[in-house]
Amino acid sequence: MDELQRWRRHNPMSDPGAGPLGFDGLPADVTALCRVVQGVLIHSDWIAAYGASEAEFQTVSRETLPLAARLGQIGEADPRPLALERATYKRAVGTCRDYALMLCGMLRQQGVPARVRCGFATYFRKEWEDHWICEYWRDGHWNKADAQLDKVIAPRLDIDFDPADLPDGKFITAGEAWRRCRSGEADPAIFGHGEAATGLWFVRVNVVRDHHSLNGRETSEWDTWRQATAAHRVLSEAECLQADGIAAHPEAPIDAAPVQPLVPPWSRAEEAARQGGMYS
Repeated sequence: MDELQRWRRHNPMSDPGAGPLGFDGLPADVTALCRVVQGVLIHSDWIAAYGASEAEFQTVSRETLPLAARLGQIGEADPRPLALERATYKRAVGTCRDYALMLCGMLRQQGVPARVRCGFATYFRKEWEDHWICEYWRDGHWNKADAQLDKVIAPRLDIDFDPADLPDGKFITAGEAWRRCRSGEADPAIFGHGEAATGLWFVRVNVVRDHHSLNGRETSEWDTWRQATAAHRVLSEAECLQADGIAAHPEAPIDAAPVQPLVPPWSRAEEAARQGGMYS
């Protein structure tokens, strides 16, 4: 079987469903598809940059939704065809992973192998910032696209390259970041999510999340890294060796190297109870 076939097929996260807003009839050009994505989504961390406030949106969340649910949300706010750019306050609020997933789904709908990758980008505030992008197969190799870099965000980051075809070195997968850290080529402290979560333990989090994403699980138990305690941030040699194997072959089946969730469900529920709320 064509080795790329696995990334041509929709999974439950990338399937647009049978709602009134679908992906049929959209342009084939990746740059044009990025513009379509940008016209229906807004990043939760960048709302103010668009001259908007959270109060203008019905829902502000960092939860990555399956595309069928996301398209339903977009259609409720504005039922016009997907290719028409929405007013800022009528867009769905998400994160970089939502942009990557939306582009991935559009490409798969056209039979183009595409996949969502977790790793680190060098064009944000931190030297290597936690980030998600979409890879698509064209001209015999994987190309990288960042649909988040629109006409508002790109100028603020001084983007001087094509977001639909990222140059080498602008984004690296979590596996490559892990390899650089383990070999001594890079300091783990330069990789992370803002200033709150940095270091080798977080690189490992993204190694596993990328591994899950390549296996059709763009969201997973490893998205709970914000509940990590000090103990979770100290890695054993066994954990490092396991991450070595996953980083080397992130596309391998999950069952070949199962990894326990960083924060077990019972721990998260217990913590939520202490905080007086429900875990979500």
